[in-house]
Amino acid sequence: MTNSVPVALTLGSVAFLLALIWGGPFVEVLRRLRVGQQLRADGPAWHEAKAGTPTMGGLLIVIPAILITLMANFVNLIRPNQGGTGVSILVPLFVLVSFGIVGAADDIVKLRTKGEGISARAKLLAQIVLAAVTASVISLARGSGFQYSNEVFVPILAFNLPLSPILYIAAMTFVIVAMSNAVNLTDGLDGLAGTVTAAGFIAYGLIALLQGQIFLVQFCFIMVGACFAFLWYNAVPAQMIMGDTGALALGAALATVAFMTGQWLLLPLIAIVPVAETISVILQIIYARWTGGERLFRRAPIHYHFQLTGWSETQVVQRFFLIAILAAMIGVALALVR
Repeated sequence: MTNSVPVALTLGSVAFLLALIWGGPFVEVLRRLRVGQQLRADGPAWHEAKAGTPTMGGLLIVIPAILITLMANFVNLIRPNQGGTGVSILVPLFVLVSFGIVGAADDIVKLRTKGEGISARAKLLAQIVLAAVTASVISLARGSGFQYSNEVFVPILAFNLPLSPILYIAAMTFVIVAMSNAVNLTDGLDGLAGTVTAAGFIAYGLIALLQGQIFLVQFCFIMVGACFAFLWYNAVPAQMIMGDTGALALGAALATVAFMTGQWLLLPLIAIVPVAETISVILQIIYARWTGGERLFRRAPIHYHFQLTGWSETQVVQRFFLIAILAAMIGVALALVR
């Protein structure tokens, strides 16, 4: 474990540098292909300036993360009995790739339909199927990387609660789909989704380190490095936008990591910003139906509410990021309680 920290940090740095170098030409390619953000007709008026900004920027995170994770674990993948990470690393990679493909399909359709994307029902069905497959694999798997299958760590009370495979699969499917869409809702301001998900991966990387799950530590910090490189080009004013390609993949991968550590009850805390964004939308809809159209927030998701109260885009992102970092710190502390 002593050598795992510098290795994980080095891999994260390599992911950052690789994506950073590739990012400039990638932005130019997206511009030449006219892969520009299409705004919805019901979108906020102050977002009109973002129209035409290259989208599908999530590829800048997903592709380097996949390549570096596979290269770092090549020997262990072809010779899984030699120790190290083994084939369990393929699970979060599968989630990253598959949800990225769903998001990319949605982004491509949006380019052709002025921001509408594929139908919500079709996208949700694809997410549920992929999440259920992932949950089933983890539930049925045995060995290193899957030692927390079919159980959950209860914070504060500090004990592992065994669950039936059916309940575990149902819970994991729901959480993966929910977190995937939560990060997607969060991706409304330049730099917001990237910063808060990076904080989440840092937290779970530290938790995995304490558990001795070296492969998961590497994956988490590779994701952090790739997210940081994307943020280089996504800072206000953004040169590229994450799109569903990145948002769906990041949220689903973060939830998968949480289950592989057994600490998924801490996910609503560690990912407090995406969770709050989702709750604000749900409350807005319920309140509007209850009151006949009145609004609980000035606009949902809640980052728009704070913009309408006078916060600048940069202020919202920085303050939400501070909240995300603090929540991640508390989450890691609770994971240490035994």
